[in-house]
Amino acid sequence: MQSQPPTRRERIKTPDAPAAIGPYCQGLLVGETLYVSGQIALDPKTGDMVEGDVQDETAQILDNVGAVLRAADMDFAHVVQVTLFLREMDDYAPVNEVYARYFSGATPAREALEVGKLPREARVEISCIAVR
Repeated sequence: MQSQPPTRRERIKTPDAPAAIGPYCQGLLVGETLYVSGQIALDPKTGDMVEGDVQDETAQILDNVGAVLRAADMDFAHVVQVTLFLREMDDYAPVNEVYARYFSGATPAREALEVGKLPREARVEISCIAVR
C-alpha cells in the first residue's frame, strides 16, 4: 500500500537566493514546515562565490537563507533547527560571531560538523528547518 504525500508540498524559489546548482530546490514547504537546502556563499546575481574571509561567506550564506525564508513568508524567528557544515572547525568562533547577528532571542537548535570538502571550495554551508 502506497502512503499519501502531505497535502501541501510547495517548492520555494526566489531570485534573491542562488539558483540550485543540482537536482534540488532552494526550499520545500511541507504543510507549515520549510526545509531550506544547504546554502553556500554564492552571490545570487552572478552565481559566483563571494570573496573574503569565512565571516564574509557566512554573512552571504545567511542573507541567502533569509531570502528563501522571506519567499515562504517567514524569517529567522521561524527557524527551529540549523546545521552548520564547516571545512575547518577552527572557523567555529568567527562563524558564530556572524551567526549571532541573524539569530537572537529564542535561538534554534543547532549542530556543527567539520567536513572534508564542500561545493565550490566553500568554507561553510548552512541548512535549516523553519516552522510557522
